[in-house]
Amino acid sequence: MENLALQQLLKSFLQEDIGAGDITSDAIFSPSEIAQASFIAKDHFLCAGLGLVAAEVFRLCNPACEVEAIADSSRVAPGEVLLTVKGPVLDLLKAERVALNLAQRLCGIASLTDQFVQQVAGFDVRLVDTRKTTPGLRILEKYAVRVGGGHNHRFNLTDGVLIKDNHIAACSSILAAVKKVREAVPHTIRLEVETEDLDQVRQCLAAGVDIIMLDNMDCATMKQAVEIIGKNAISEASGGVNLSNIREIAATGVDIISVGALTHSALAKDISMRLTTV
Repeated sequence: MENLALQQLLKSFLQEDIGAGDITSDAIFSPSEIAQASFIAKDHFLCAGLGLVAAEVFRLCNPACEVEAIADSSRVAPGEVLLTVKGPVLDLLKAERVALNLAQRLCGIASLTDQFVQQVAGFDVRLVDTRKTTPGLRILEKYAVRVGGGHNHRFNLTDGVLIKDNHIAACSSILAAVKKVREAVPHTIRLEVETEDLDQVRQCLAAGVDIIMLDNMDCATMKQAVEIIGKNAISEASGGVNLSNIREIAATGVDIISVGALTHSALAKDISMRLTTV
């Protein structure tokens, strides 16, 4: 992640949560009081964003905060310490909720991605995310996917061409849509088209597209599509992918499997912060 973009994002989260100030903590503690806090895992999971994200939240509240955090991709068990921070108690409490929310969310995404990656072990296939991310959190959530062993699909609408069903419906045909796109975008951009059946797969090959998305196809049809495509385009399976069926999908021979669930259905991991005065 680009550091300036990350800091701007984290500052906006802190501003949202702190508002005009922490009226509870300000009434109890003085600015000179120092404390130490620890993030404790309460479950088994894969870590993501403790050092890069959660630690930075504390430093943004006060650069004097001393933070140590566990490395990304570390596997932890209940009771393990994930992060320790020492600094003014007022700043630790101001940063607590934002830092915890982000750590729990990113660890959840990394852990779920790791589960999917393990399911396709042994297959020559790449697991990728989608744009089905939480608004405002895309840069962080896609980072967590990478920590979990997955890869990123396009980050936004500028990153690549993806002609979907509504484009085709409004443009009358795949060939017409591809022709218009080729006339408008740089030659360096790959063209991907979403297909629903084998006839559309053949249309994509006739149009010379680079990537063919096989959307919500059953595995038998998907296998036929992969055989038809051969080495003429990259094949991507998408739609309805879950932990129960992804291995069967991988066995069809597709090159890429995109999974929206990595970011839209990951459950936050249970992490608590314990604070002690020093």
